[in-house]
Order: sequence, then C-alpha cells, then structure tokens
Amino acid sequence: MSQRDQFLQEFRGESIGSISTQSSSDEIFQNQVLRPILKLQNDLFIASFHNYISKYKNDFYSQSVEKKLYTIENAIQKDIKFRNALKGMVIALFTVEEYEKYIKNSSSLNKRMMNMLIERLKSQVQLFDTAPVS
Repeated sequence: MSQRDQFLQEFRGESIGSISTQSSSDEIFQNQVLRPILKLQNDLFIASFHNYISKYKNDFYSQSVEKKLYTIENAIQKDIKFRNALKGMVIALFTVEEYEKYIKNSSSLNKRMMNMLIERLKSQVQLFDTAPVS
C-alpha cells in the first residue's frame, strides 16, 4: 500500500454504518469509503453549494424550504457540470484500490454517492437560509 493510500485511509477514519455478511459489495463500499469521505468533505460541499447558488440561483434565499429542498436535489441530479465537480471531490479521496473497485461499478456507486450527498445537503438546508459572509 502506498503512503498516499495509507494516509487517506487514516485521514478519513473508520467505516460509518453497519456491515454484515449479508451486505452487498456496494453497501460495503458505501459504508467503508463513501460515508467517511462525505462526512470529511461536508464543509467543502456546503461551500460549493453556496457558490452554485450565487452563480445560478440568485432567488434561492427567498424561497420556501420545500423549494430549497427541490433546488438542492435538482442541482445535483440535473446540472451535470456541478454533479461532476461534486463527484470529483469524493473520488479524489479514493485510494488506488478503492478507485479500481469504483470503476467496476461506477454507475451504481455514483447513484449511491449522489443520493447520500443530496440527503446530506437537504438535512442541512438551514445553512442555506442566508448568503455566507465573505
């Protein structure tokens, strides 16, 4: 294992979520790799979404909570450029071995990754009530 891979695994910390003998390989990857990375990168995702809002959704702060939740989901599902940027923030913290596992089933893992990210941002919607102070 390379120094980089070892550093990444130690830096991210332990698995989040339960893993059992019945867990699928995608579920194991999700709990061992994706969840710790999403938790670690949370502040960056928040900053990235604030930037997205300022560039593309100027009326976001005046919207109802329901509309904000819809906008979060829609931005990640429909804006391919934004989605790819978020995906890159996660993939950049994969080890080489994790990346090799990821590319074998990237479609399914991307879906899991983006769904978890949508839920993470939605659960913190209150952070998007006002524009950040620069």
